[in-house]
Amino acid sequence: MGDLKSKVSDPKIPPWERLKLLMAVLRSPEGCAWDRKQTHHSLIPYLIEEAYEVIEAIEADNPEALCEELGDLLCQVVFHAQLAEENEKFNADKAVEGIVQKLIRRHPHVFDKKTDLDPQQVRDQWEQMKISNGEKDSVLSGLPKSMPALTMAYRIGEKAGGVGFDWEKPEDVFEKLTEEINEIRQAMATGDRSELEDEIGDFLFAAASLSRKLGVEPETALKRALEKFRSRFSRLEKEIASSGKHLTDCNLDQLEAIWQRLKRH
Repeated sequence: MGDLKSKVSDPKIPPWERLKLLMAVLRSPEGCAWDRKQTHHSLIPYLIEEAYEVIEAIEADNPEALCEELGDLLCQVVFHAQLAEENEKFNADKAVEGIVQKLIRRHPHVFDKKTDLDPQQVRDQWEQMKISNGEKDSVLSGLPKSMPALTMAYRIGEKAGGVGFDWEKPEDVFEKLTEEINEIRQAMATGDRSELEDEIGDFLFAAASLSRKLGVEPETALKRALEKFRSRFSRLEKEIASSGKHLTDCNLDQLEAIWQRLKRH
């Protein structure tokens, strides 16, 4: 074990190898009690957290933070690979080799017969290949159930579009949105809660489809809108407080007037 520990600190050894050795040390009897206690299931929250922190670094356009967060995310990947190796299932190198071979297969326009494809054609080819090669039994399979619903709506539309089941242009989706709004109105009139939920779901799915056709990631767009609302609402609260009042002291018309003024500025 002493030899492994010295290798972890050896700058002559490639960082990838040192990270794998480090995880082996932490999981060893001479390592860390917390790391030894972990399982694939117990690590799920940390994997999700690190992925979201990577997203935040990207959205903040912070390369230093992105570098750090990618390292943290990679640590989680190696941690899971170490657990699998201990159980004699696979190791980190096998996982890496697997993705290398998959990417080569999925990019025949690069590694086989060189073909100039635009990004959408590449995406469509990718989805079609997964079905024709038998990797997936359905165009829509492979999406994790734990994925945020709005992102899943985007990806389901993308996958269906990859095999030609899609609107031709963004303008075509507006008719669908209008249709869904009318159906929501009808559900409101009947008072059927289940029907109303279905129709609102259909409307949100159509909105995600419009986002996709316009090249906008709906989850990112919604987060941006929520942050904008939160910022304006905070300014609204401060302005009312500065006048010696509370939100409940103002009626809706007064709140709306302040809100519109804040939007203009």
